[in-house]
Amino acid sequence: MSRGPGQASGATSTTRAETIRQRLADDILRGVYPPGARLDESGLAKRFNLSRTPVREALRQLTSAGLVEMRPRRGVIVSLPTDSALAEMFEVMGELEAACVRLATRRMSPAERVRFELVHRRSFEAVRNGDTDSYRTLNFEFHDTIYRGAHNEFLSRTTIGIRQRIAPFRRAQFAIPDRLAKSHAEHDAIVGAVLRGDAETASELMRTHVNIVRAASWNYVHGLVLTAPDARADADIDAPAARAAARPTQV
Repeated sequence: MSRGPGQASGATSTTRAETIRQRLADDILRGVYPPGARLDESGLAKRFNLSRTPVREALRQLTSAGLVEMRPRRGVIVSLPTDSALAEMFEVMGELEAACVRLATRRMSPAERVRFELVHRRSFEAVRNGDTDSYRTLNFEFHDTIYRGAHNEFLSRTTIGIRQRIAPFRRAQFAIPDRLAKSHAEHDAIVGAVLRGDAETASELMRTHVNIVRAASWNYVHGLVLTAPDARADADIDAPAARAAARPTQV
């Protein structure tokens, strides 16, 4: 059975939904869509030149992350999470990552340790060059290497699932001046503990790192709330930046 324009298989639709989710999350955390803005499903489908199916799935994922909420008769509204909700998500993330690095310190193979150190060294180059996009990618690889190094599939899947929910907030932290260098320094301490075989210290350092990420992320997000324009909860955004973002693009 052939598919019309904008239609895709389930796997492709999911991939496109994830791409849209990340784009919208970044836009929300850059203030393009401020708190109180309504996200119109049809308008977003036109922006991304896709059917409404991946857009609808992306909005569902953003709801899980606390970036938007579904309101009866009003549609999808940008609504950043409360202090307590964000703190709870990061608290769980910290405990999971602490468990991952504790096990990874004990279970990583020599080859995995070499890769772990290599990713960390490459991230230093990104910091030195002020390359935020590269550092974000390498930061993802750094943590992913730890998850895999724990050699516990259930723990890894669970941790990745939570990470996906709070990923927009972790990405937002790098908009803060000097955050790249500080993040790398925190990673450096973790790498040192892992390579020394000090599992408990690595675990505590990771828990502290995630807590710092939480504070940095919320400081940035809270600034968006304070500077958001007064807008009706059911109003569409008409700011110049949002109009520019709404131009059709191909995902």
